[in-house]
Amino acid sequence: MRGVVRCLILGSLLAQPLVGQVPSDTAWKQIAAILQTQPADGGGYVRYNLPRSDLQVRVGDVTVTPSLALTGWAGFAGLPDSSMAMGDLVVTEAEIGPVLAELAKQNIDVTAIHNHLVGESPHVMYIHFHAWGAAVDIARRIDLVVRLTGTPRPVARPAVAVLTIDSSAVFEALGKRGRASSAFAQVSFLLVSGPVTLHGRTVVPALGYGSPVNILQVSPTRAVATGDFAVTAPQLEPLLRALAAGGITATAVHSHMVGEQPTLYFVHFWGDAAPAALLRSLRAAVDAVQR
Repeated sequence: MRGVVRCLILGSLLAQPLVGQVPSDTAWKQIAAILQTQPADGGGYVRYNLPRSDLQVRVGDVTVTPSLALTGWAGFAGLPDSSMAMGDLVVTEAEIGPVLAELAKQNIDVTAIHNHLVGESPHVMYIHFHAWGAAVDIARRIDLVVRLTGTPRPVARPAVAVLTIDSSAVFEALGKRGRASSAFAQVSFLLVSGPVTLHGRTVVPALGYGSPVNILQVSPTRAVATGDFAVTAPQLEPLLRALAAGGITATAVHSHMVGEQPTLYFVHFWGDAAPAALLRSLRAAVDAVQR
């Protein structure tokens, strides 16, 4: 009986879409060594974070932490020899040219070059990329690109910090549990229903079109929020109007992928208000596109 069950489980796994699988433990470790950062579970894919802890960026009087808006990353979904890779790099103005030249040299597609923030100092840009092929080989090519930036590596594991944000209040207000550390909390949503395909292959939702909401407690009476909402065309205007009504500034509307079906739009935002009011506005924005 156990043999039958094992066969059924194996058959079920093999029947899943290729991009819904993840590289083996061996590939994870190889990629971690190449990129000099530890893998994390991205929810259907393997994620390697590349925080720009070397940058001191401010929006007004708020220091932008790496977790809030300054973490580049590379994500892998699929089998080790047939992987879909996506991610984005946080770069300074001086780094844009060399990074783009190396991405072209390494045959890694650039799918977007744009801002996520508005009014930050110094100015930073975000380069989104996409590649197909053997996961370890892609990681080696990404490594050559990252070397042209000031990204500190090896990436140190974050120190265990005392939780100073009321994560329970955040999760309750947004209607979903997430993760929290120190003064930071994150909740991720999936606002696009149905599959999204890219060149005929199904995209893992969390890899390609998750909607992370990042919240930083600045003081007991103040919090800021940033992130991006991935939506379809019919959802775009309701979202933008809900953000505006809640006093949250949309800082960018643009693409992250090229050739996906259906076409998706990514709305980046910045909110700055009392924690309870900010959370109500964020929840209203999420509800506006889920009706």
